[in-house]
Amino acid sequence: MIFSYNWLKDYIKGKIPEPKKVAELLMFHSFEVEELKKSGKDWLIDISVLPNRAPDCLCHIGIAREIAVLLGKNMVMPLSAPKKDSNLNIQKLLKVDVEDENDCPRYGAIYLKDVKIKNSPAWLQERLKICGLQPINNVVDAANYVMLEMGQPLHIFDADKLGKQIIVRRAYEGEKILTLDKKTFSLDPDILVIAAPGEGAVAIAGIKGGESTGVSKTTRNIVVEAANFNQSLIRKASQKLKLKTDASLRFEHGIDPNLIDEALLRVAYIIQKIAGGKMAYRAVDVYPHKVLARKINLDIAYVQKLLGIKISAGQCCKILTSLGFQCISDNSQEKILVSVPTRRLDVWLQEDLIEEIGRIYGYYNIQSVFPQSALIPPARNDIFFWAHCARQVLKEMGFCEAYNYSFIGKKEQEFFNWKKEQLFEIQNPVSALNKYLRPSLVFGLLKNAQENLKNFSEVKMFEIGDVFEQKSPKEKTMLGGVLSSAKKNSEGFFVLKGMVEELLNDLGISDVWYDEIDNSSSCAVFNLLQKNQSAYIKVGNKLLGWLGEINFKILDEMKINQKIFMFEMNFAEIVNLANEQTEYEEIIFHPALLRDLSITVPLNTKTADILNIIYAAGADILQDVDLFDTYCGENLAAGKQNLTFHLRYQSPHKTLSAGEVSRVHNEIIKALEKNPQWEVKK
Repeated sequence: MIFSYNWLKDYIKGKIPEPKKVAELLMFHSFEVEELKKSGKDWLIDISVLPNRAPDCLCHIGIAREIAVLLGKNMVMPLSAPKKDSNLNIQKLLKVDVEDENDCPRYGAIYLKDVKIKNSPAWLQERLKICGLQPINNVVDAANYVMLEMGQPLHIFDADKLGKQIIVRRAYEGEKILTLDKKTFSLDPDILVIAAPGEGAVAIAGIKGGESTGVSKTTRNIVVEAANFNQSLIRKASQKLKLKTDASLRFEHGIDPNLIDEALLRVAYIIQKIAGGKMAYRAVDVYPHKVLARKINLDIAYVQKLLGIKISAGQCCKILTSLGFQCISDNSQEKILVSVPTRRLDVWLQEDLIEEIGRIYGYYNIQSVFPQSALIPPARNDIFFWAHCARQVLKEMGFCEAYNYSFIGKKEQEFFNWKKEQLFEIQNPVSALNKYLRPSLVFGLLKNAQENLKNFSEVKMFEIGDVFEQKSPKEKTMLGGVLSSAKKNSEGFFVLKGMVEELLNDLGISDVWYDEIDNSSSCAVFNLLQKNQSAYIKVGNKLLGWLGEINFKILDEMKINQKIFMFEMNFAEIVNLANEQTEYEEIIFHPALLRDLSITVPLNTKTADILNIIYAAGADILQDVDLFDTYCGENLAAGKQNLTFHLRYQSPHKTLSAGEVSRVHNEIIKALEKNPQWEVKK
């Protein structure tokens, strides 16, 4: 909104700083100055008044009051002493009926007789123009001047065209009005109007006057309206009609109903100065429920605590009094009873008063102080901590994380042969697809693989999430992973096995070993996995989970044309076993010697049994054994498989000779050949 610097000066006693300093002062105290520019002999200050301060600061007196307080100066209020004619009885001249007091809490009007309509004085026209309003005639310009000065919109009716009665009511459905700007609007009952008997709607309340009762050069008697309308009603009407005016802007933000008295006296005074006229002795005032000043108890100790400063009750009273509040202190000076002026529609709480004290005191005068409180770190959630660690490890291995829904439907239950008594059934599922809570992460990860293989040649994904079972514990956190492989051999199984070992090792879990899954096992995923390509994952006597290759039948049903390998582990058990301590071994600087060992064994032979014998016979110089190839097929007897191992020999104390390595290697071969069903290739 545009404010005139010269106009603001009129209300402040004494000299005030130059416009730039005034603009800076306002910016430091919760106002936003958009622009400052020179206009002739005046300066224009474009102030963006925030909505909470619109009721008292969308006017020159409101802004001048703020400047006066900030400068420590007194206000000079404009003259409002019109001459009244005791012979003019307004009760005989005008009657006002308000149909609903909620639509119009207060309606005031005055009557002036024998005014002379002409152009306004130059000073008045200049002030209207500088604020963006076009001069019309002296009485209308006076009303606009008072609106800009005090913030109370006013409207002038030609009293002879209006008649002797005003009705404030809702518009009738389809009722029309021709406004002062020659535009016709169709109205409805959501719009408040000012009406006259026999004339219908003569103004859109709070927004625009009608042409039928407008002031013209022949006007001699006028009625000046000053009302207080329901702000929500005016806003909705303005939006519906797409008609926004200076009056509607102020009404929709709220206006002090007690401002009407001052505004009517002020406009009557100005009209008499520039247009003459006799004013009826009394005003019409429909005000069924008078709005009184609110009372708020202000605790000085709370002021000091909230602002973080030492401030006395006297200082608080001085600041609030300068802003127009009334203060009554108790004997102890610890509490103040504050009476809030009705124009301050934004002040309802003790905190609102403290905000006023703070901004006038100056936020820049309040020193920054570190809060005095004990910062207690939250107790560590082990599930979250180790889940983060696991995510980092799997991310480095090239895995992407998946987040799947915790629901499955009847189709999945039948597809994986899950028993209904093992599942949690939802009493009111959103759909049949969400009938049960998932007992495993398997289905979600398989669906992820199915969808991603449509666009990618490889899938590596994992998920950490909760699964639900009827048996105890009912809910537990699991870690699952899926890996695809386009190769026909079983390399993917060993790749995934190595990744699981690396993950557990990085989480500080050792002594990992694998056990066979067979049909007699209680494992619910036996039918999910390929035979001889699956295993339990164990640590000591604890069962962590399983890993293996997904059954071809399931892949065919899901139309997946690659081998899929998966693992699923109880993450709560992983957390119990995980260890942050890291053991370091001395780096062996002496070179290593590698030997390969190939052995033919029955298909049901456990790799762990072979490894145990190799390590037992390898003495101290056998550092590592890796299974790098398995073979079943031609040139092998039925029921046989061939396993090939890399053996790494290395001593921390010296460089090993070929003879020393050969001697130990032969001991390993002899130990393996003690089993008559095993044959070592030489």
